Amino acid sequence: EERTQPFRGATGVTHPLLAESATQFQAHAFNELLPAGGPVRTAVVGASDKEKESQARRVKEFMNYYITNVMEEYTPEFDQMLFYLPLAGSTFKKVYYDETLDRAVSMFVPAENLVVPYETSNLETAPIITHVVPMSANDLRKKQVAGFYLDVPINPAQTKKGQLGEEIDHIDGVHPSYINYDCNLLEFHVDLDLPGFENLDDNSEETGIKVPYIVTISEETGETLSIRRNFMEDDPSYKKIQYFVHYKFLPGLGFYGLGLIHTIGGLSRTATAALRQLIDAGTLSNLPAGFKARGMRIRDDSEPLQPGEFRDVDAPGGAIRESLMPLPFKGPDQTLFNLLGFVVSAGQRFATITDMKIGDGNQSAPVGTTVAMLEQGTRIMSAVHKRLHYALKQELKLLSQVMADYLPQEYPYSVEGGDQAVMAKDFDDRVDVVPVSNPNIFSQAQRIALAQSQLELSMQAPQLHNTYEAFRRMYEALG
Repeated sequence: EERTQPFRGATGVTHPLLAESATQFQAHAFNELLPAGGPVRTAVVGASDKEKESQARRVKEFMNYYITNVMEEYTPEFDQMLFYLPLAGSTFKKVYYDETLDRAVSMFVPAENLVVPYETSNLETAPIITHVVPMSANDLRKKQVAGFYLDVPINPAQTKKGQLGEEIDHIDGVHPSYINYDCNLLEFHVDLDLPGFENLDDNSEETGIKVPYIVTISEETGETLSIRRNFMEDDPSYKKIQYFVHYKFLPGLGFYGLGLIHTIGGLSRTATAALRQLIDAGTLSNLPAGFKARGMRIRDDSEPLQPGEFRDVDAPGGAIRESLMPLPFKGPDQTLFNLLGFVVSAGQRFATITDMKIGDGNQSAPVGTTVAMLEQGTRIMSAVHKRLHYALKQELKLLSQVMADYLPQEYPYSVEGGDQAVMAKDFDDRVDVVPVSNPNIFSQAQRIALAQSQLELSMQAPQLHNTYEAFRRMYEALG
């Protein structure tokens, strides 16, 4: 950032408190929620038997294979979402079957592209959800030719970005070119009472009840591109099919969550202001300015003196000291430096990114004390991780439902070491799909500390413990 205040060439540095907080969170969450083997594990619902366990294993292996190999967009979009989430406070995933790709898709939707009514509390009860879908003219044409959208002429227009979009572009350092060939579609998930498709009772009379539809229009022209039912054809209750999952960082006062910008944005701004003042004070001290007598002539006086350089001076009266007066600039202030340290420490403490030096603690302290200190220092992050675990569980459930509806009766696939197959009927209520992450443990350090405490307890009373199992869990925690 080029700045001219308080003087031309003043520093434009920004303190990285927010960036550090978001990066640390993203690294923690990405490793826990999306390990290399895939994010899915399964649990048998009800009494377990060999058939159910075999079904659960097939579902788990297939979904992990599908997410990590077939859904090529899943990992990068999940990665990007986890960086966006702690800053904005809310992000969304949209899970659906894409006819163009002929497979299930889980797409990251930024908060500014999903609009709900002001008084909405959650997605399940929202009377209308509007998804702003940016789409290239070519992709729109493909869907029109395939029959997914009505074949009406849509002229791509130069769409204007809102204030939020402009701010994100400024941070990214990008700006749109003169010609923008993208179209914006508005996809409304709404309840309607359409003429000719009215809801009827047992006596074939209209009830006036609105039923779920998905209506897509072009933002540029207002043309309706499609109207589709948003319930299963044989469902007598007309239950709305859910496509969106809401990921929250912190619960806000309304529908959208709060992020680090809302909570420590003020501290970050203060840290930036303090850092700039310290650097500017150092700059002014190292390159002083001042006054010189009008009659005094200095050769090349517009250029600053270089180290080891002497210049010719014509001083009236011969006393240079009496003709020059440097301004009394104060150097970097220690109090301001202490304030910067306090502000940064407060922000890091809130964002829980201070390093947990587990090995530096008292080695002879009781195990309970160690675990209690660990829990105390990670309480905020643990709660955030539980919210992410819950949202990921909702996403995986939607994904398994899409697979149940669109997979062929038998789907063969090849993995390292052999060929596998999964059946569409495997995705039923007998198997529950859950994230592989532990909602109570969100970091490798926490996992190792707990396993180490367990191992120490088992060594104190080996007659009461399975020592082999304690060591096995310790090695598992270490990876």
